[in-house]
Amino acid sequence: MSLLTLIRHGQSTYNLENRFTGSLDVELTPLGEEEARLAAIKLKGFTYSTAYTSMLKRAQETLRIILFEIGKTDLTVIKTHALDERMYGSLQGLNKAETIIKYGEAQVDLWRRSYATRPPDGESLEDTFNRTIPYYKSEIEPALKAGKNILIVAHGNSLRALMMYLEAIDQEAIALVNIPTGIPRNYVFDKNLKIESVNYL
Repeated sequence: MSLLTLIRHGQSTYNLENRFTGSLDVELTPLGEEEARLAAIKLKGFTYSTAYTSMLKRAQETLRIILFEIGKTDLTVIKTHALDERMYGSLQGLNKAETIIKYGEAQVDLWRRSYATRPPDGESLEDTFNRTIPYYKSEIEPALKAGKNILIVAHGNSLRALMMYLEAIDQEAIALVNIPTGIPRNYVFDKNLKIESVNYL
């Protein structure tokens, strides 16, 4: 039996300002830091072999706060671009409400939620899936199969990609999935990596 915990980083400054963030490297807000501390409280009964995060500081700082709060600052942490948020191209930094006024709600919703449609000069969720899942399968699945517990702190779209893979969510259904910031999602696997249970804490 093994455990995989997925956490989306705490609220960032661009989340607060309702901006497209993507690969821009922005800070956590005070609320985002508090969300990380609250996540840590929920994780105090669990132990992990390794933690994985992206190359972006909002995810790294969320993980740092969590490990500090649970007294596991010596845990091995692996940082990888495979878990980065998807790149929103020319939308990055733009206010979402203003972008809707310019392009229309239907177009912006398509860029944000669809699987295969790329925003201008950016990545689609499909592109994110195609860099996140091969890494997960080669680097993380073997550890889970060996009975180790893994913690991943990453981003809305890299985690949506993982949820698609883990839960066999199709391209239409994933458009309706929104991952909250700072809330741990636990997957318990049997020895064959079949999911025994999944839930938000």
